[in-house]
Amino acid sequence: MFVVTTTPPRWPGPAREAFSLSGIRAVVGALAARLEEGKMDTDMRILVVEDDPKIASFVVKGLRESGHVVDHCGDGEQAVRLATSGPYDAAVLDLMLPKLDGLTVLQRLRERGVQIPIIILSAKASVDDRVRGLQAGGDDYLTKPFSFAELLARLQALTRRATQAPEPTRLVVGDLELDLVRREARRGGQPVELQAREFALLEYLMRHARRVVTKTMILEHVWDYSFDPQTNVVDVLVHRVRAKVDPAKTLIHTLRGVGYVLEPR
Repeated sequence: MFVVTTTPPRWPGPAREAFSLSGIRAVVGALAARLEEGKMDTDMRILVVEDDPKIASFVVKGLRESGHVVDHCGDGEQAVRLATSGPYDAAVLDLMLPKLDGLTVLQRLRERGVQIPIIILSAKASVDDRVRGLQAGGDDYLTKPFSFAELLARLQALTRRATQAPEPTRLVVGDLELDLVRREARRGGQPVELQAREFALLEYLMRHARRVVTKTMILEHVWDYSFDPQTNVVDVLVHRVRAKVDPAKTLIHTLRGVGYVLEPR
């Protein structure tokens, strides 16, 4: 899948969240344990083709924080070589690239039988621009400014369609259950009353169960960049959800300086 970009957007502050050395070690340890136990979910392998260092850094960082494997290159010719030789599920492709522009890259990939889904991400919002992008081989078109959470959701939606993977209607982690249709939560068979934002946070944590999620990721998903990254709104919301569904702190765990992980212990 390709995400095609044209001009640098003004990236919001949450993407600059820092990690402590102890936090990084905690993440590495948690991921190593999941890999050893064979419990890691299968995520997308994504190719990022972007010659602007700031945009590339932002997108790569966000995708990796979301648990995906990411490769990066900075020109159209290398993009064609990598996309035709590697089994990618998704990619990020800039339109204004050296050597080959993004639309030419799309056309060549389609001509060579590469059928991976392609999202075009561009500041050009006219109908003609969108039509040209879709006719060149794009499957979706997202205009700037954009939310990373929306970009990620579109990538996941296109991947689900490509693999025909059904969207779950119920999430279960240990004795915690979430009914996504009725919008109901239960812990140990007992109903738990949640407000809309509390439900959204719990759903996000459960969808990423046994994986570390950072405050940046939660801000982007639940608040859509509406808050300063230094605010304590994430901590407050996690505290409220934990008080309702996990007062004994056996399910929602804090990794100081990094984020949170939902995992029965």
